[in-house]
Amino acid sequence: GIESQLKSALAPSQLNGIDASLVNTVRPSSEAVVSDFNANDSDGSLWVAHGGQISVYDWNLSHTATVRTHLDYITSVKRVRPEIAAVCSLSGWGLHLYNMANGSRVDSFEWVDPTDVRIYKARVHAIADSEDSIYASYECQHGENCVLRIDKSAMKISSEIGRMMGNSAKNMVPRKLAFLSEMGILVGSSVTSGAFGYSGYIRIWDPRAREVVWETNEPGSGRSSRFGDSFADVAVDYDRLSLFKLCSKSGDLGVADLRKLSDDPWVYLKEKNLSMRNVGGNGSGNFVICCYRKQAFVGREGELEVWSRTVADEDEGTASEESYRRNYVDKAEDSERGIIKKIEGG
Repeated sequence: GIESQLKSALAPSQLNGIDASLVNTVRPSSEAVVSDFNANDSDGSLWVAHGGQISVYDWNLSHTATVRTHLDYITSVKRVRPEIAAVCSLSGWGLHLYNMANGSRVDSFEWVDPTDVRIYKARVHAIADSEDSIYASYECQHGENCVLRIDKSAMKISSEIGRMMGNSAKNMVPRKLAFLSEMGILVGSSVTSGAFGYSGYIRIWDPRAREVVWETNEPGSGRSSRFGDSFADVAVDYDRLSLFKLCSKSGDLGVADLRKLSDDPWVYLKEKNLSMRNVGGNGSGNFVICCYRKQAFVGREGELEVWSRTVADEDEGTASEESYRRNYVDKAEDSERGIIKKIEGG
C-alpha cells in the first residue's frame, strides 16, 4: 500500500497555467519523433506514439512499456481501457486495438458497406471514447466519410453517424472528436487552410438518434458578427460545458455555452491588461487550443499561453468578454523550442 502514499506525497498540486513551468521532457529511446500522445487524467500516465510504436510513461513519467504495432507510422493514439490503446494511421486503414500488457493486437474495425463498393480501405482521422463506446471518424480515398460508434462490451460496430460525401469543406471528415457524457453529445470539427484562408465546421450529434442537433460553418452560417475571421482550431471545455474557438485572422478567442447554443453564440474574450491586448493576436502561423481544468491553453507557433477565469468570475455561470485573463505559461527561451503541434492535460 505504499505506492498510493508515495504518489500523493510526490504529486504536484492541480495544474494551474499561471504558475506552470517545465518539469520534464520525454524523449522515446527509438524513433524519437513523437507523432501523437494521450495524457490520461485518471492515473497521470502518458501514452506516446512514435513511429510505429507506443510507449507508456507512468504518473512519475518513468518508462514502463513499449509496444511495436503493425503500422509503420501512428498518427493517433487513444487509451480506451486501462490496458487497451486504440491506434490508427493515415498511411493505413482501419482502427486497431492493442493490449499494452502483452503487445498483442486484440481487435480491428474497418468501415464496410455491402451496398456501396466505394467504401473500402477507410482511414481513421480522430478517436474519442465514452464509458461504453468508442467513436472514430473514417474517410475513404474518394472523400466519403462518417463516424462509427463501436460498442466496448461487444467489441462490434453498433452504428454509423453523420455520413457525408466530403466534396467540400462543410463535408470533410471530422479531424477532432469529443464526447460529453454529461450531455450525451458528440462534438466533431474539421478545419482546412489554404491560399484563401481557413474554413471548417463544428457539428454536434446525438449518438442515440444519430442526428445533428447543432452546427456552424465558417465562413458560412452563424458568422454575422465576424464574417471572414474563420476559426483555426476548436476545443471543448468538459468542466464548464463550453466550446472554445481560436480565430485565424484576429487571433481572438471565442467561447460559447453548449447549453445555450444559437446561430451566433460566441462571446469573444477581451484582455484586461492593456499592455498585452495586442500581443500574439496577429492571427498568423500555427494555432492549437486545449481546455483543461477550466482553463484554455493556447499555442501560437512556439508560444504557450493560458486563459483562466478570474476569482471574481469563478462562480459566474456564463462567460463575459472580461471573465477570463491571459498569462504566458513559458519563458521567452521556451518559445524557441519549436512549433507547438498538440496540447493535452492530465
